[in-house]
Amino acid sequence: MNKATPPLSEHAILVINCGSSSVKFSLIRPHTGQSILTGLAECLLTPQASIKINYIDKDEKHITALNAPYDHQTALTLLVETLIAHKLVSEIIAVGHRVVHGGEQHAKPVIIDEKVKKTIKQLAQLAPLHNPANLIGINACQHAFANLPQIAVFDTAFHQSMPKKAYLYGIPYSLYQEHAIRRYGFHGTSHYFVAKQAANLLKKPLNQCDLISAHLGNGCSVTVIKNGESVDTSLGMTPLEGVMMGTRSGDIDAGIVIHLVEQLGYTIEQVDTLLNKQSGLLGLSELSNDCRTLETAMFDENNPDSAQATLALSVFCYRIAKSIASFSASLTSLDALIFTGGIGENSAWVRKEITKHLGLLNINISEEKNNEMCFGTSGNIAADNARACYVIATNEEWVIAEQSAKLLANTQGE
Repeated sequence: MNKATPPLSEHAILVINCGSSSVKFSLIRPHTGQSILTGLAECLLTPQASIKINYIDKDEKHITALNAPYDHQTALTLLVETLIAHKLVSEIIAVGHRVVHGGEQHAKPVIIDEKVKKTIKQLAQLAPLHNPANLIGINACQHAFANLPQIAVFDTAFHQSMPKKAYLYGIPYSLYQEHAIRRYGFHGTSHYFVAKQAANLLKKPLNQCDLISAHLGNGCSVTVIKNGESVDTSLGMTPLEGVMMGTRSGDIDAGIVIHLVEQLGYTIEQVDTLLNKQSGLLGLSELSNDCRTLETAMFDENNPDSAQATLALSVFCYRIAKSIASFSASLTSLDALIFTGGIGENSAWVRKEITKHLGLLNINISEEKNNEMCFGTSGNIAADNARACYVIATNEEWVIAEQSAKLLANTQGE
């Protein structure tokens, strides 16, 4: 080990999750999973830009209003200043980046060089809302942490184990061969993390576990995991396919797009906006894409939006239940169903509504256990004699830190 490298107990990975107008970050000790510092810069490039930093070791929280349309580089500069002030920079051995789309080129984490950046940029055509933002974060961190290895961990990587029967579409094969049009899947780091946690709860090796994982948030996906590997997933070539989500439609008849364009005069840009930003819970409820807002309205009989909120949530839950049930076709056994993500972890009503459709899979939950499970808690909510049904708080940042540290160790021959 290089003398300048801190001892193992002090190793830390800075994890960066960069969006188009935000930067989420965590400083994590990968060998323990301990977070030292977390934070979020949001509303970047607008006058409402702000950055929140939580230094966990000392229970310090700082919220700074930037009061100007500052960019990602400004946010990262403030982060560096905080790390210097707390004497943490010397402990950082690498920066791990969440990158949404790795295509078929990347089935595992990689150290970022110009070739990798070029690939991420090319794949932006498959993830136009995500990969360009990820590149912004990479470039900013290369400037801010010039001497540290930068590592990309791809959301699509976990799903590269899917067989052709799961990832090919029923369209001319030449479109796959020549243009890489296929199912890729996303939320891979989340599904991988909760699958590992479920294996621990089941007291079985991950490679002997058969699971169905439902990651439910503003973006949603269902993944079937056979012998510890992803064999099918609901999100497709882009994050638009699959179950209904916060603002995304999920699966629709492709003929609707043709109808919107040819009969109703929509432009392709308008269709894209409609399906990605105006549909899902927001579109059906005509109120909000936030499950919490909709549940509040649903349970308030005097709220004029109650009926529409109930409709949106009912469709949402039914579509997810259908997806879970359909994925049972990929398995000959099922150890457990997993709920994770902001909605999956915190909405007892959504979990109850989904599982009431899954009696044929012997998935029945205890109302008492279900109601107790929220706000970061994990455990089995299944009724007696029913199949295991876990609520597991996801931790994508820890996966990125762990995989970054492993790659770095292998590269350095440690």
